[in-house]
Amino acid sequence: MKEQSPGTSRQVGAGPPSAPVRRMRRAERREQILDAATRAFARAGYAEAGLEDIAAEANLTQAMLYRHFDSKADLYRAVLDRACTRLAEATGTDDFGEEAIPALVRAAAAEPDGFRLLFRYAARENEFRDLTGALTTTARETARRNLAKTIPSGPWLDWASSLIPTLTIEAVIAWLDAGQPNPEQAANRISQAVHAVMLVASPRF
Repeated sequence: MKEQSPGTSRQVGAGPPSAPVRRMRRAERREQILDAATRAFARAGYAEAGLEDIAAEANLTQAMLYRHFDSKADLYRAVLDRACTRLAEATGTDDFGEEAIPALVRAAAAEPDGFRLLFRYAARENEFRDLTGALTTTARETARRNLAKTIPSGPWLDWASSLIPTLTIEAVIAWLDAGQPNPEQAANRISQAVHAVMLVASPRF
């Protein structure tokens, strides 16, 4: 039998030493939970996705979830808030130029579950209407501020400011549902639809 070298505590015949398990920092664990919750909520919806489902998705216990979030509603709101923040970082909040729609398409492709939660699912939940309502109001105000440069104040400006954000979001969701084919072409087609609305609303039409 080979003699054990000094300072070595491993027993002869024992298996290889196991790698130490790295403990996540609190912020990292929170992001892990938010990622899992985003997938679970997008798959099953807010009402149907339970904390046990989210815990299983994150490979954690429910007790671990409660260390970071007080309730399912608290977790859902955190998911929506993060999706809003990431969308704003990717697209900006005031830009209505030529790059706005391509940036929106890229942001949706990067976070499809979060995008759907914000603009398809959360709007159906009364408990979170304040957040989705604020999103809608901001989008309309941004559109109005930019469209007012070429469209006079009045019913046509009101109509275009309301329609363009809705048209754009619904088109992006349709593109996501279609499997995200040809992002550049999708952005061009959505831009053409937006420009058509602007043309109709223009006094030169």
